Amino acid sequence: MSDTFLIFARTNTQEMAEKIIELRNANIYQGENLILSDVNITINRGEFVYLVGKTGTGKSSLLKTLYGDLTLKEGEGTVVGFNLKEMDWKKVPFLRRNLGVVFQDFQLLTDRNVNDNLKFVLRATGWKDEKLMDEKISDVLDKVGLKSKGFKMPFEMSGGEQQRVDIARALLNSPKLILADEPTGNLDPETSDEIMQLLFHISRDYGAAVVMATHDYIVINKYPARTLRTEKGRVEDNATINMQ
Repeated sequence: MSDTFLIFARTNTQEMAEKIIELRNANIYQGENLILSDVNITINRGEFVYLVGKTGTGKSSLLKTLYGDLTLKEGEGTVVGFNLKEMDWKKVPFLRRNLGVVFQDFQLLTDRNVNDNLKFVLRATGWKDEKLMDEKISDVLDKVGLKSKGFKMPFEMSGGEQQRVDIARALLNSPKLILADEPTGNLDPETSDEIMQLLFHISRDYGAAVVMATHDYIVINKYPARTLRTEKGRVEDNATINMQ
């Protein structure tokens, strides 16, 4: 186990003081179906947390609740200061401006280059000043190691580079929370390592809490951090993962 990545997984006292996610006695529903019951989670600023569990055990439902796609009907919940029980279609965009979401399949717009992909998101979230947008795009591309690649089209980039663009997109509005859904799922081991190091770097150096859903226990073993597991309608914190 590398001491470097143990350090990555730690947060300082000041960061721990700010709660980014807090769920208390929360019941998670899909429609009328109860998916997860009595969920109690607190995640603080700068924490890196894995979310694991077999397909169909509620990982996606939990993530959707955190970014406002599913309403929290029972229990209490806040994400980056927003009350999840008060979420409606008018409030969800404001919640999501404080979040970054990283997808497994990148979801980049294929008809425009990297800069224009990122500018599209900025405009959609209320940015208007062209100079400020260009500065922000340059900043996030620099953070993910792609400062000179803004002119490239998605199809001209490797899978790892496209995932870096996806992470850059998640950083555009300086989020306090990044939700990463299987970000290494389509990548080879070497590229997965690069993405994991980048996500830990963002958590450590920029203070963003990161919740990463994954099935990749090799990654979890190599880059240890706090782990939540969905199983039998519950969420287990710091679960012991069977590596067999």
